[in-house]
Amino acid sequence: MSSVKELAAMAKEASVFLRTVPTEKKNTALNAIADALVSETDRIVSANSDDIKTAEANGMSISMLDRLRLSAERIKGIADSIRYITELDDPVGRVLNRHTRPNGMTITKTAVPMGVIGIIYEARPNVTADAAALCLKAGSAVVLRGGKEAINSNKAIVTVMREAITAAGFPADCICLVSDTSRSSADEMMRLHGLIDLLIPRGGAGLIKAVVENSTVPVIETGVGNCHIYVDSEADVSMAAQLVFNAKCSRPSVCNACETLLVHKDIADKALPAIKQLLDQKQTRIHGCEDTRRILGTDVVPVTEDDYKTEFLDFALAVRVVADFDQAIGHIMQYSSGHSECIVTDNNSTAERFLSCIDAAAVYHNASTRFTDGGEFGLGAEIGISTQKLHARGPMGLEELTSYKYIIRGNGQTR
Repeated sequence: MSSVKELAAMAKEASVFLRTVPTEKKNTALNAIADALVSETDRIVSANSDDIKTAEANGMSISMLDRLRLSAERIKGIADSIRYITELDDPVGRVLNRHTRPNGMTITKTAVPMGVIGIIYEARPNVTADAAALCLKAGSAVVLRGGKEAINSNKAIVTVMREAITAAGFPADCICLVSDTSRSSADEMMRLHGLIDLLIPRGGAGLIKAVVENSTVPVIETGVGNCHIYVDSEADVSMAAQLVFNAKCSRPSVCNACETLLVHKDIADKALPAIKQLLDQKQTRIHGCEDTRRILGTDVVPVTEDDYKTEFLDFALAVRVVADFDQAIGHIMQYSSGHSECIVTDNNSTAERFLSCIDAAAVYHNASTRFTDGGEFGLGAEIGISTQKLHARGPMGLEELTSYKYIIRGNGQTR
């Protein structure tokens, strides 16, 4: 078994090959990966079932099991998203700016591959395929380090992908997997400055915090999703109920799920029962303020300060009745993770104020936060949702996985 440093060195060598591969050849390799994942579905699902059995024995929650689980349908979805990446413009070689200086030199700012991208993530084996495909299209090799919960699934997926790209004429080490899932392997990746050019953590708050604070490799911080929906006094109650239900319950284990609901006091008596009626279909546990409990009953769990800070990733929701728009804005500013925030209102002026005031990667008016996703934004599969402001913000697709360089052409100019 290769050490993390050895894997990164092999990926670095493969990245030299990838730097100049034409778009058509990259797309051929991606289609080969998609075909192979589908044809090897039974092999991947079998490996995934081993992970599921272990996770169930260890008491993993239902929502986290949902993240871990693969099926023929989900594998087909992964393959389809990879095929979609082949239809996207190649980001490598894009001319970002070109100008000619008075001395006749032409300076061209051109998009180039990152080189080697490291991904540290947890129990989501779909990330393995999505990340590898995006990195390959963006001209970079990838070093993948998933969590122990998905190790059998990840090994199966990476084996299939490496076989597919090798058959397409690519070095297998364009896609590398760290099979050691101990904390030490993640720590080692964080210190491989010079071999790994960019590190992207995907997972819970603890993982992301550890990578951001300890890495000597440049990091893009992907976001914990403490997302809010604010139901304004001029909201359509039926629409609000449907949006909250979708944002909370369609897939509660993902980072773009709603975690806190804020409702204007003037509409709370009407809106909260309508919303709860839908949430009850999924036995969603409500953590509510005093006004929420007065309206919905004492079965509502009394909300705590920590609840407003919590990414539940489960069928649970913090609820607060607010006095006005400004109190809603203040709450979101205090507790938001900068991921996705939504206002439900029929007043366009109020909506525009919200869209301007809220500082988050994605801000919605009358639409579910669940749309914060690379595929839904037309970017294909995503590498993660960035909640930082430098280089990349929001769903990170192909363009965010490139850097740039200046190419200068002259005819003998000296300074």
